[in-house]
Amino acid sequence: MQNIETAFQHVRSFTIILTIGYFIAIGYIEYQNSALVQTIQSRLYILYNGKVLEAIATDRKDNIAVEARDHVKSFHEYFFTLAPDDKVIQANLNKALYLADESAKKEYDNLSESGYYANIIAGNISQQLQVDSVTVDLCSYPYHFRCYSTQNIIRSTSTVTRSLVTEGELRNVARSDNNPHGFLIQRWETLENKDLKVVNR
Repeated sequence: MQNIETAFQHVRSFTIILTIGYFIAIGYIEYQNSALVQTIQSRLYILYNGKVLEAIATDRKDNIAVEARDHVKSFHEYFFTLAPDDKVIQANLNKALYLADESAKKEYDNLSESGYYANIIAGNISQQLQVDSVTVDLCSYPYHFRCYSTQNIIRSTSTVTRSLVTEGELRNVARSDNNPHGFLIQRWETLENKDLKVVNR
């Protein structure tokens, strides 16, 4: 009887250890399968001109700095790149105002009331903006940004190069066709807008 009881205890211990080992093995296999499925689902293969290209999906957090800088750049290019054509001005400004809140709308209204856009059309003035750099602080939300850019104002008699520095904040909003990055600029203001040089033509 003593040998039978000892043998039973050994078998029971062995069975418990084996069962625990099975559960650990099954858990590990499930974890590996889940990771593999996730990797496979994040890859997409595209057939283009007879070549297979691989695309990889990433989380937004992986590209948030790039998207934030591009959002700020797009807004400034739309808002400040103007031509002596009312339709071009309205098209660019409509695109810009989808990317910012009432602080940009207020600036647009001020410029409109002062006759700024009418003077561009009447004087056949072209205005181009080159964004030099954008810094975004992702350590706190909403994300603070500062944009450094160069503005060229081309008149029939001269070209004026100006330095433009602005700042504001970015907050998250839903993505749309008009706002593909899913950010909205708020508390936008101009810190510097001064002439660098004037070249007579």
